[in-house]
Amino acid sequence: MVHTVQHRHRLAGVVATAAAGALALTGCASSQDPADGSGTGDAEGGSFTLWDPYPQFDETSAWATLLDTCAAEAGVEITREGMDTSALTSKLLLAAQAKNAPDLAVIDNPLVASIAETGLLASTDELGLDTSAILPNALAAGQLDGTAYGVPLGSNTLALYYNAAILTETGMPEPTTWAELRDVVAAAQAAGHQGIAFSAVGTEEGTFQFLPFFWGAGAELDDLDSPEAVEALTLWTDFVTSGAASASVLNSTQADANDLFLAGDLAFQVNGSWQLPLLDAGDVEYGIVPIPGVDGGTAPAPLGGEFLTVPVADADRQATSAELVACITEPQNSLEWAKGLSYVLPVDDPDLESQQIEQTPNLAAFIDAVGSARGRTADLGTDYPRVSEKLWTAVQEALSGTKTPEQALTDAQAAVDAG
Repeated sequence: MVHTVQHRHRLAGVVATAAAGALALTGCASSQDPADGSGTGDAEGGSFTLWDPYPQFDETSAWATLLDTCAAEAGVEITREGMDTSALTSKLLLAAQAKNAPDLAVIDNPLVASIAETGLLASTDELGLDTSAILPNALAAGQLDGTAYGVPLGSNTLALYYNAAILTETGMPEPTTWAELRDVVAAAQAAGHQGIAFSAVGTEEGTFQFLPFFWGAGAELDDLDSPEAVEALTLWTDFVTSGAASASVLNSTQADANDLFLAGDLAFQVNGSWQLPLLDAGDVEYGIVPIPGVDGGTAPAPLGGEFLTVPVADADRQATSAELVACITEPQNSLEWAKGLSYVLPVDDPDLESQQIEQTPNLAAFIDAVGSARGRTADLGTDYPRVSEKLWTAVQEALSGTKTPEQALTDAQAAVDAG
């Protein structure tokens, strides 16, 4: 059941629910007190605060250099604080309630609509930002009721990595349908190798991994128990029951799947572009193909990545924040830092694509995949986190053998309908 959003200004009531949604999306959040996030001084020549989910980047990183460059161009300073996504979301909502939100916040794309619904974020229209060059599907991932509430910094998505040596050994082709995928995975097993790995963990990560198969079967998130959805979950369940995929996928993250692939005895893994630096540094010769749809073609994969947003403030501060957003998200400015995360810059620009491929040749497959990827909130809006939780629960139930795929998805849809 999809509920129509009727009110945006529900901040007090949504603090707990959106924070809980962040926990569901990314795991357990740290408990933090609201900080003095608001910028100090006048908009011109003052200090602007930015919160981001990149605690791994220090002041020598390409990300920090980009922020410093854009701050200098605007004649201000940026004070940056990095933290994990769930902690950032909780802290941002609490800070907004206390009226000391930061000037800029980098938000995971499936959370943008829920946070925008509280009235916390200024829209790109209000900020006067030009988003015409951004891929429509990438921009849609940060929209609420058709209005964008930020600019995507970069995008990523999923594809199918394969061990080239194992495919050569088996004499099997790259799979282009589910039938071919079943056959090549079975051939790898018969040759004494592990078949396929993915993450079916009971968090948003599990839903993120399952969605290419769910959508690739023709299923939609407003109908979790459709025959197409059952077909997708049956595929994953068959992989586990046949031993092609280990039962450990129920507790394995995407990082765990990549570690297994790097060990050299796994034929396939479902994983994202962010694994490219580790894979390129490893010893496994690999290839990348799109995740196939059930009968061929490329399955729509979920769009990952973050948006740079501007919490509502006075007009002068918002104007300067908008200037900073325009500079930080300008594609040529973003090239170097995007390389570090193997992000695809979500603009329709063949020259830029060529530059990214020159930097990271294996990113080419993901540039194509991002073009056909789907935003997770594009169809359901702020209902997505609740539906996602029911879907990952169904996946866990089916793969563990607790329920059949049909029963797990029937129960999931009933839980959604119950509200």
